[in-house]
Amino acid sequence: MVIIDAYRGGKDTGYIGNGIVEKDFNLNISKYINNRLNELGINTYLTRDTDTDLNIKQRSELINNTFGTKNVIVLSNRLENGDEEGVEIVYSLKNSNSLANKIQRSLEERNIKVNKVYQRRDENDTSKDYDELLKNTDVETIIINYGHINNQNDMNNLKNNYKEYAESIIKTISTHMGVPYFYTSSDEYVVQKGDSLWSISKKFGISVDELKQFNNLKTNTISINQILKIPSSGYNLKDQNLYTVAKGDSLWSISKKYNTTVNDLKNINNLSSNVLSIGQLLKIPSKRTYIVKKGDSLWSIAKNNNTTVDKLKSVNNISNNLLSIGQVLILP
Repeated sequence: MVIIDAYRGGKDTGYIGNGIVEKDFNLNISKYINNRLNELGINTYLTRDTDTDLNIKQRSELINNTFGTKNVIVLSNRLENGDEEGVEIVYSLKNSNSLANKIQRSLEERNIKVNKVYQRRDENDTSKDYDELLKNTDVETIIINYGHINNQNDMNNLKNNYKEYAESIIKTISTHMGVPYFYTSSDEYVVQKGDSLWSISKKFGISVDELKQFNNLKTNTISINQILKIPSSGYNLKDQNLYTVAKGDSLWSISKKYNTTVNDLKNINNLSSNVLSIGQLLKIPSKRTYIVKKGDSLWSIAKNNNTTVDKLKSVNNISNNLLSIGQVLILP
């Protein structure tokens, strides 16, 4: 479980400067991280998903009373005051620096400046953390200050590239939890086991030299989970749903993950066998969906979408005619 804390909210606007209001930024990046982790199959919880008041004591009690201490990571998304430049990552006195350092490396892979990774003690009681959320939660809690409100470079980078920052966090959390990371960006590739610059260049229809030049690489050495920028003249991933094959994957497991079939996967990817390789990119068939509303029935949905009740039940693995409001149905 990952708890994503959108710091501030309501009357507490936080810091304001260079065209950014902290409470709004915190909420936006938290919702993005939440949705992306859900896409990867990771359970999450947002401490707030609207502009509402939620003080630090309420946040701490919510985390402790609802989730306890079992396998929980808390990410508190914030901005910092001042005019220094770069991300600051704060981890609790009760935790090691392992996860915080992984986040640092992931950010730096995308050329995002990290100012420091540190712990900070309460001046009045040095046995405790300075921050109330770190101090009062019994889980692994990390504060990520994405930038300094008075630093124009920080704020411009966040306004234009906040998804770059967020994906660094998402990638770290997913790999830390042993969940395969993928991102359907039009210009990025996550290095997988067995990859080489040569194999990646062939995959995207570019040369090794282009790939090295575009990523400022001096050698041919790359590492697993490294982020490579792909020149826009290469393979176009835009508007495609893609999945990077990870260790242990099969066409069957991937088809179940995305509510499709093995045959559909093979057809859209022009596969002649069921054999996959780690790092292979698979197109995922697009699915039309329908969200059940009050008053809907399988018959009315089928009629309005030019299909039949039997087809609806078959594609959604439904054994009866019962529906619930908010249920997502795949349309044939």
